[in-house]
Amino acid sequence: MSGDPRPGPETRAAYPRHVALGTRWGDNDVYGHVNNVVYYAFFDTAVNGCLIEAGVLDIAESPVIGLVVETGCRFFAPLAFPDRVAAGVRVAHLGRSSVRYEIGLFREDEARAAAQGHFVHVYVDRQSRRPVPLPERLRAVLEGWRLPDAPGRP
Repeated sequence: MSGDPRPGPETRAAYPRHVALGTRWGDNDVYGHVNNVVYYAFFDTAVNGCLIEAGVLDIAESPVIGLVVETGCRFFAPLAFPDRVAAGVRVAHLGRSSVRYEIGLFREDEARAAAQGHFVHVYVDRQSRRPVPLPERLRAVLEGWRLPDAPGRP
């Protein structure tokens, strides 16, 4: 659309972490491309996989867990089975008890994102489900997922 103020797709370099994902036969919908709800599963898989790999999330035992309170996605190009997908992950904002993750999904070896999305985790006590400050070890890991020249966004 002419005059659209929204930026176009970003490149892989905009994301400090990268995770390989695969599409599955059942991800395609009747229109022949990956259904939109699957993109959100890709986002969750990429971020939580990175957290587990970094040793700051144990899905069964961590006393502090992140609950998704906001999410969104912009689509630029279709993905379809059997595409290989890479997810780029970055932290756009670190709050006292919340984190805004931004994720880019890249088809095969393409340089520009097929989709870009975000979600916000509010970190809570596993038992009470009340917000708690980010544990220091988690905060340190997440600081490393920010782009050095990109200030935090609200």
